[in-house]
Amino acid sequence: MAADTAASGFEHMGLDPRLLRAVAELGWATPTAIQAQAIPLALEGRDLLARARTGSGKTGAYGLPLLHKLLSIKEASPALPQAVRALVLVPSAELGRQVGHTLRQLSAFCARRLRVVDLCSQSDPAAQRPVLMEQPDVVVGTPGRVLAHLGGHSLSLRHSLELLVLDEADLLLSFGFGDDIKALLCHLPKIYQALLVSATFNPELEALQELVLHNPVLVLPPEPRLPGHSQLQQFQVRCGTEEDKFLVLVALLQLRLLRGRALLFVGSLARAFRLKLFLEQFGIPACTLNSELPAASRCHVIAQFNRGLYDFIVATDEEGPVETPQRQARKGGTPGKGKAKDKGKAKAQDPEYGVARGIDFQNVSAVINFDVPPTVESYIHRVGRTARGDNPGTALTLALPEEHEGLTRIEDALAGENGQSMLQPYKFCMEEIESLRYRCRDAMRSVTKQAVKEARLREIRDELLNSEKLKAYFEDNPRDLHVLRHDKPLHPAIVKPHLRNVPDYLVPPSLRGIARPGPRKRKGPRVLRGPSAHRGKPAPRGTGNPLQSFKFSRRGAKGRAVPTP
Repeated sequence: MAADTAASGFEHMGLDPRLLRAVAELGWATPTAIQAQAIPLALEGRDLLARARTGSGKTGAYGLPLLHKLLSIKEASPALPQAVRALVLVPSAELGRQVGHTLRQLSAFCARRLRVVDLCSQSDPAAQRPVLMEQPDVVVGTPGRVLAHLGGHSLSLRHSLELLVLDEADLLLSFGFGDDIKALLCHLPKIYQALLVSATFNPELEALQELVLHNPVLVLPPEPRLPGHSQLQQFQVRCGTEEDKFLVLVALLQLRLLRGRALLFVGSLARAFRLKLFLEQFGIPACTLNSELPAASRCHVIAQFNRGLYDFIVATDEEGPVETPQRQARKGGTPGKGKAKDKGKAKAQDPEYGVARGIDFQNVSAVINFDVPPTVESYIHRVGRTARGDNPGTALTLALPEEHEGLTRIEDALAGENGQSMLQPYKFCMEEIESLRYRCRDAMRSVTKQAVKEARLREIRDELLNSEKLKAYFEDNPRDLHVLRHDKPLHPAIVKPHLRNVPDYLVPPSLRGIARPGPRKRKGPRVLRGPSAHRGKPAPRGTGNPLQSFKFSRRGAKGRAVPTP
C-alpha cells in the first residue's frame, strides 16, 4: 500500500486541499518512504513508532496528518473554543525553529485557521507568555521550555491536547530530557494521539514508548541507514600526523578541489575555533556554531550559511546530557555545580544545543569529519547533513593512527552485504601537496592556545554588546558598557596576507588546469572543476561528488596520485 501511495502522490491520501496546495508549492512531487507509510496510518488516528534516517522527510510525515487533523476538528466544530491541540517536542532549539518553519510552510494556505508557535524563536520565556495566552493551535519546543511554561501556567494542555509528537526521540533522551518528558506527561490528558519519530531505536526509547504510546503501529520503511553509493560517496584518509590532517584540508579548500559548501565536524568547541582560525589564515571565511551562545545567535549563523554568506561551517556534535539548574534541583543538587566538559575544561554549553542531526543546512555538498566521530550513530547523523532528498553528496573522514579503531568500528557497522567497506580509501600521494606543507605549518603556529581562547572571548563579548536583552541594563549602567567596549583589544591570531594566494609554482603539476587557487570571492552558480569540465558552465544536477577533481591520473609521473576505485 505504501508503494502505491508513493507512486500515486499526496493527492490520494485524503489530505485537506489547502495542505495539498502547500505541498505542491514546496515542490514535493511524491511522498518519501516514511511519508507513504506514516501519513495514512496517522490519518486513521493510530499511535506511531516510526524510524527513518536523517533527511528522509520525517517532519512532513507527522506534520501533514497533524495539520489535517486540526483542520478537521475546526471544520466539524466551528464553535469550539481556541486552544493548543498539538504539541511537538524537539531536542534542540535549532531543530525547533526548523520544525516551526516547516509547519508554517505546510499551513500557508490555511494560516488564518491554524497558528503555529515555536518556543525556540525567543530566548526569553517572559516574551513568549503573551503569544501563548492567544492559544495557538500548535506549539513546538524543547521539553524543558514547555515544562517551564506549564509550571508558570502560561500554557495549558490537560483539557485540549489532541496530538503529541516526539521528534528525534532518541536525541531527546541522550540530551538528558527524559525526566522533563516524564514530568510533562502529568500535564497531558489521558487520551491523545501520539507519534514518536526517531532515526535510531534503543532500549531507553522502548521505556519511553511504553509511557507515551498506546498500541502503536511500527513504521520501518525499507531503506538503508544512509543513502546508497550512487547518491552518497564516502571516503577516508588515514593521516600519519595532526599536521597531515591540516595539510590535506588546506589543499582541498585553498586549491578549490572541493566544490560547493561543506560542514566540518570536530570533537570539541576549542578545536572548532582552532580550525576556524586556521582557515582564516588562508583567506577562507568560515563560521563556528558555538554552543556557548544563545539559540537565536546560533540560528542566525545557520541562516547566514544557508544564504551563502559562508561556504564552510565548523561544528561539534557534543550530545552528552547537560545539567540545567532545574534538572539539578530535581535531583537534589545545587544549581550551577554541574559542568559539561570540553577537553577537560568547564564549559557553559546551552542544554538545547544540537547540530549533527535534525538541523536543515541547505545545499551541503560535503561533510568533512576532521575528527573521527565517537560513535557509529554520530557518524550517521553527521553524514546525514548531505545527500538529502535526491541530492548527491560526499563524506570525507580524516583519521589519525589513534583514531583507526573508531574508524574501523564505523566501517564494520556500515559494511555492505558482501562485507565491503562503504568508506573507500581516498588514495593520493602526500608528496603531491608537500609544497604546501611549510605554509600549513606557518598557519598552525599562528593559531596558538591563547589565540583560540581570545577568539572565544571576543565572540562572547560581541554577543553581550549586541544583546537585545542587555540593552536596558547598559542604558542604566553606561560605565559597564564603556568598560566592555574599551576592554583590552583581543587579537585571536595574526593573519598573514601572503598565505591567501597560492603561487603557480606551488600548485602540484598534476593539478594544474584543475585547481583554482586564489582569494575567495562571492560566487554565482557552481562550476565543475575537473579534467572533463565544461569551463564556465554550471554544474549539472546530480554531477558526482565534490571531491571528484582530486582523483588525478598517474599519467606522466611515477608515484603520483592514484585514482580512487
